[in-house]
Amino acid sequence: MSTRMKIDFVSDVACPWCAVGLNALQQALARVGDEVEVYLRFQPFELNPGMPAEGQDAVEHLVEKYGSTPEQIRQNGKAITDRGAELGFRFDMAKRSNIYNTFDAHRLLHWAGELGQAQQLALKKALFAAYFTDGRNVSDPAELLRVVDETGLDVETARLVLASDQYAAEVRSQEAFFMGQGIRAVPAVVINDRHLISGGQPVEVFERAIRQIAAQA
Repeated sequence: MSTRMKIDFVSDVACPWCAVGLNALQQALARVGDEVEVYLRFQPFELNPGMPAEGQDAVEHLVEKYGSTPEQIRQNGKAITDRGAELGFRFDMAKRSNIYNTFDAHRLLHWAGELGQAQQLALKKALFAAYFTDGRNVSDPAELLRVVDETGLDVETARLVLASDQYAAEVRSQEAFFMGQGIRAVPAVVINDRHLISGGQPVEVFERAIRQIAAQA
């Protein structure tokens, strides 16, 4: 019999380690197979909630926010690219020239979550690819609608969401909840509301934790 497990994946569309972490988590779940029945839900976190709509140059932003040098940024980008490649995700840091506001992307993810787990997962992965692989502007409504269309979700409904403030309160509420739980960095993987795994961990770390928690249940 499968063990039921709830996983909240707290992350931002503009977080490269979140893309790494999601791919590692998915591979861990594939290894565990039918031993667990997972309810996976993506929860919002904004790395840069004050980012204006037009965004900011990526290197300029990282220098300002973290005090990184251009060489450190290049080295970090290579490390992330290599980790992604190991997991089957392609980063193209040269195309990710800007940092963007992701609030509307989170509103669309909340909408997709109401449709179902598969729909939310598909949109999340498509947004990661749009931003980190293709360098697209994930704050631009027209670009977001193209991603929705590519994912196979209903574009007209998504258009109505973006044209309104629908799901804004829900996203803000979830952001506040997880920050109230002490989450200040992402990805943060919360299993069964109790167990926290922080960072873009290797597949083996996720697999071991999932098996241990399932055994305890």
